[in-house]
Amino acid sequence: MKEYVFGVDLGGTTVKMGLFGSDGALEEKWEIPTDTSNDGANILKDIAEAIQKKLDEKEIDKSRVEGIGIGIPGPVNSQGVVDHCVNLGWGVVPVARDLEKLTGLPVQAGNDANVAAMGEAFIGAAKDAASSVMITLGTGVGAGIVVNGRILIGENGAAGEFGHIHVNDDETEACGCGNHGCLEQYASATCVVRLANRRLAKDDAPSSLRDLEKVTSKDVFDAAKAGDAVAKEIVHEVCTILGKAIAKLCNIVNPAMVVIGGGVSNAGPILIKEMQDAFQEEVFHGARGTRIELATLGNDAGIAGGAGMVIEAAS
Repeated sequence: MKEYVFGVDLGGTTVKMGLFGSDGALEEKWEIPTDTSNDGANILKDIAEAIQKKLDEKEIDKSRVEGIGIGIPGPVNSQGVVDHCVNLGWGVVPVARDLEKLTGLPVQAGNDANVAAMGEAFIGAAKDAASSVMITLGTGVGAGIVVNGRILIGENGAAGEFGHIHVNDDETEACGCGNHGCLEQYASATCVVRLANRRLAKDDAPSSLRDLEKVTSKDVFDAAKAGDAVAKEIVHEVCTILGKAIAKLCNIVNPAMVVIGGGVSNAGPILIKEMQDAFQEEVFHGARGTRIELATLGNDAGIAGGAGMVIEAAS
């Protein structure tokens, strides 16, 4: 194993980058803007140039670098090929092959949610767990599954689409995927707000949320923590649905740990506490010992996971 690895978290606005030691220690992190002009034609070139600049700055020869791991916001197959990524303007792009040519370094590529899960498994909340699932609750809902240090990719790179588990037969609004009643319609930050507005329109029950010009997911959880009865109802609904969905996932995967990340996880322990009863009620007895904890790496999970993929591939 060589001395250094690079972790890259490619987003629609910025590219987060990290230089790690082979022991997983973060040496330095930085970011560059994501150039999505011309259908993202310059993105990989910009990443390669940023890596070379860092190598020059640190006076590190490429012979001392094990490789680059990169997370991408779209489906990525086992060969490192992306099959369409709307946020970047990409169609089918052989990311691993192209970035290897540009940098002269081996490249491991994966879906960003999967790579973030690898980060938490590598040096984060799940570092002592043999198998783990990281659920990301943000604008959408995603999940990454890590078993024995390896990301579960699936045939077409679409494993872990946890947000599209069906949870409600009676939902009339369509999910972004086109189906109705997906988990993402209840547990994402966007849809916590949707549920709040739906609940506030139901009756005139007093709530501090009515005083706000525009309700956010954070507002709902903060109001619930402060004892607001309407907010507590909304949080209970969200966490009950989420707890039952996690139980279904654990019945199939049986991980040692489930890690909750993403913007909604900033609500803190109330999120875990509220979902536990629903989880324990629904989960198969053999998986009742699954630990559910908050993620610890925050925005560094993606770059840490990129580094972890390279180190795991080399071991």
